[in-house]
Amino acid sequence: MLRIKPFGSTFVLLSIACFGLFFSYPSTAVEKVYKFGVVPQFDARRIKNIWQPILDAVSKQSGLQFELLGSANIPTFEKQFAAGEFDFAYMNPYHLIKAREAQNYQPLLRDIGRQLYGIIVVRKDSSIQQVTDLQGKTVAFPAPNALGAALIPRTEFGEIYKINVQPKYVRSHDSVYLNVLLGQADAGGGVQKTFNKQPQNVRDALKIIYQTRKVAPHPLAVHPRVPEAVKKKILESFLALGNSAQGRALLKEIPMNQIGTATMEDYDALINLGLDKYFLE
Repeated sequence: MLRIKPFGSTFVLLSIACFGLFFSYPSTAVEKVYKFGVVPQFDARRIKNIWQPILDAVSKQSGLQFELLGSANIPTFEKQFAAGEFDFAYMNPYHLIKAREAQNYQPLLRDIGRQLYGIIVVRKDSSIQQVTDLQGKTVAFPAPNALGAALIPRTEFGEIYKINVQPKYVRSHDSVYLNVLLGQADAGGGVQKTFNKQPQNVRDALKIIYQTRKVAPHPLAVHPRVPEAVKKKILESFLALGNSAQGRALLKEIPMNQIGTATMEDYDALINLGLDKYFLE
């Protein structure tokens, strides 16, 4: 029988060997990957083409890692932020109001050089000339709660012009313009930035007959679980992009032409527009 003395040399050597076996290799900590959401105003490929280079640049600047999460459509995106799936999310201003209610998301950044407003477009050869001509007509919208493209227009149709339209929800801004162009809708709701990104032949075939009231544009919002030090790094990295020609070119694709900080006070005016009546859960 092998006998080991409690404090003998054999025990000590065995202990050292075991210690070395378990601890001779340094452990590698798993790096946190922050989940990033983007309201799907465009198709998934275009969103990735716009945002992945931006996130790569921010990652290089900050040393943080990001995963760009897809959303099949705007209602899916709404369910995702309501469940707190995103650490960071680029969302429409009224989404921010709802995201704050659901998860206490807070705005971090926005374009401080412009305002958001909706537009209503028709074909250039349409007899529709003004908003009141839309009574009873089919109007394409990307989704019920797309702020500039649907929620504000629908609110203004009902509260200001007292008209009823037949809404047709077609999932994206691109589809709105295509539906109008092909005569599958009498009119469509969009925003100026998505209209400007349409092919020249699409823009040439459509005309804008109405602009809605203006509000502060889409913010980049952050979930409260994100540490303050990380928020600071992200803020500084995005602002640094705005200070370089290459970074400004990337941000222009959002578009975010003059990047700056955002606060909830920037969006307080939305609360008084009566949008809740027309917001669809």
